[in-house]
Amino acid sequence: MYLSPEALMIAIRCSIGFLLLSLALGANAEEVVVTVNVIDGTGVGGAIGTVTLSDAPNGLVIKPALKELAPGEHGFHVHGNPDCGAASNTAGMAAGGHYDPANAGKHLGPKGAGHLGDLPSLTVAADGTATLPMTVDRLKVADVKGRALMIHAGGDNYSDEPKPLGGGGARVACGVIN
Repeated sequence: MYLSPEALMIAIRCSIGFLLLSLALGANAEEVVVTVNVIDGTGVGGAIGTVTLSDAPNGLVIKPALKELAPGEHGFHVHGNPDCGAASNTAGMAAGGHYDPANAGKHLGPKGAGHLGDLPSLTVAADGTATLPMTVDRLKVADVKGRALMIHAGGDNYSDEPKPLGGGGARVACGVIN
């Protein structure tokens, strides 16, 4: 295949442009690794793994590498405060409520117009591990830094009915997003 000198220059310029664009996008892509610990009414316990958060063009990419969780679906949220401790002898209550900067006051799931902290449910395999990545299009790493990542005992129905906040129940694991 023969390229004219003009076509060759265009191809080189395009390649350089794509390379520079890739480098620029990569330089802006922030990644944060969050250590997740088991929690209970007395405070924060041992680590059960990590969750890696990174920016992508389509939103916040969440990559869990967790173990020792009960199999099944779990409510998974960003909470407002960077504290996984107990409050009033209740696990994880120092983390506050779901991250809701617009004060929507509604739990409508990751694609709804409610809390920005509503994430897709965390799926835990039969062996107690959670490794399935997910993407949340309404968030970036900068939005969640300085907050807490919370795992609830049960699943999430993305509604405030019949139980508030998706009915996920007790807070069982948490990590501070630094």
